[in-house]
Amino acid sequence: MRTHIKNAKIYDGSGAPAFLGELLIQDDRIEQVGAALDVTADRILDLQGKSVSAGFIDGHSHNDWFAIKRDPLPYFEPFIRQGIATFVAGNCGLSAIGFEPGCPHTDKLGGGLFGFRDCTGAYGTVDEYFAAVDGKMPCNLLELAGHCSARAAAGGNENRRLTDTEEKAMLDILEKALQQGAAGLSLGLMYEPGLYADVEELKKVAALCLKYNKPLTVHPRAESKVSMAYPQLFGRSHLLRAFDELVEIAKGTPLKLQYSHAIFVGRSSFQDKNELLRLMEELRAGGTDVMFDIYNECLGVSVITVILPSWYQGMSPAERNKPLNRLKLAALVKASSTLLGFGFRDIVVAYIGPGYEHYEGKSVHQIAREEGLSDLQAYLKLCQLSDFRGRVNMGPYSTPEIIRDFERNEHCLYMTDAWVEPHGVQNPALYDCYPKFLRDALLGTGDTLPNTIRRMTGAIADRYGIPQRGYLREGYYADLTVFDEDALKAGVPDQEKPFGIEKVFINGRLVLDGDTLDREALKSAGRAIRIP
Repeated sequence: MRTHIKNAKIYDGSGAPAFLGELLIQDDRIEQVGAALDVTADRILDLQGKSVSAGFIDGHSHNDWFAIKRDPLPYFEPFIRQGIATFVAGNCGLSAIGFEPGCPHTDKLGGGLFGFRDCTGAYGTVDEYFAAVDGKMPCNLLELAGHCSARAAAGGNENRRLTDTEEKAMLDILEKALQQGAAGLSLGLMYEPGLYADVEELKKVAALCLKYNKPLTVHPRAESKVSMAYPQLFGRSHLLRAFDELVEIAKGTPLKLQYSHAIFVGRSSFQDKNELLRLMEELRAGGTDVMFDIYNECLGVSVITVILPSWYQGMSPAERNKPLNRLKLAALVKASSTLLGFGFRDIVVAYIGPGYEHYEGKSVHQIAREEGLSDLQAYLKLCQLSDFRGRVNMGPYSTPEIIRDFERNEHCLYMTDAWVEPHGVQNPALYDCYPKFLRDALLGTGDTLPNTIRRMTGAIADRYGIPQRGYLREGYYADLTVFDEDALKAGVPDQEKPFGIEKVFINGRLVLDGDTLDREALKSAGRAIRIP
């Protein structure tokens, strides 16, 4: 099948200005790119001056858990409508891979956010996983191997150091993933059991990334001025302490360190932005290849236990209910909330469980008032009702001003960090995160449009070594996104729908045309991408 695309405003992914030109697609590849092509084709598409780029790449995703669903399309559809063709998955230490056959701890994987529900199976290695999804999912996907997953597989979720035997098993799992084509490794230091790992263990994980010259992505231990990760409520910001830990892991090495979702939870944390950037520049000056990524939202989604201290999470139910421990927790939460500028008014329930839909969309504070409880009592009740697996939307995580500043930072990449939930309130980044980045560029509040497109195409491909994707070049895979710049400028964000995206090609197949999805093509359009 040959497709000739004419009268297109072409953004090639390099950050260079757009040019008016044409493309010829032969099957799954871009055969020609030029100003005027004299070719014959089975299909001619006249874009009439509309814009085209490489298919967008979501630089931080968890869609590896959804590619193995029996019917994966509903979990990918909102992203395709945003123009996204490829995902960097397995982030925050919570990959769907990272265990051997017969592993007794697969129920511990997913950090309370994900699990093997309604899936075609559980596939512990890159080889097994890619065999299960290649050509059987809607979009392209590359996979990071998660430290949390491998640690849980080797030693469960207990609050302790791994034995030497368990640690070797964990490291062997991670190295095998890299050898089989994983794009890198990921840490989730705010989730079980990653939060129980010490610096020496993390250095060994980083050493594997250095050995194979692949990125280490990190959900840091704290993303706020005050958190439950450190016992000291005063002094150095916890967000900065968490970055100090990354410095200790990476300093003096050429590690490709990817700081995941640069956010500042709580109003008191906003002031840490400039110091975080300074620390990154200092680390970069020492030879470490540190970058970061952002989504275009001021809130985020997490498991309900994310604000509970590790010492409390590690206790048995009986220990948690002891008056002294409850008192200690209450004092810590109250002091933290005051110092943080973030509290139970800012935690909105997304999902607790069947029968508790009446809590959805309400803040913990609102629920407490309705039920005659203290905020902490209501919060712990919600934790217990959800078996400590509930989901919340929290904010503020950032400000429009911080996002606009980051959009122009040369070391920043774009992503969504969103996924479709079968129940409850959805993450707004699911619908229009990438169109909002484009809109910012067109309205002059973000970076230039060529640079903005690069941050969601070529720059991500370069960062993760994605072969022959991310650019509109001859011989590259034909992932393309067509968009209308006027419609993007006029678009109204946050309406639970995308705007400005007109067509999406994945591996040469036109899977989105206007509002119409080719559902048959999307059963097999996506490829599993190994990183050599």
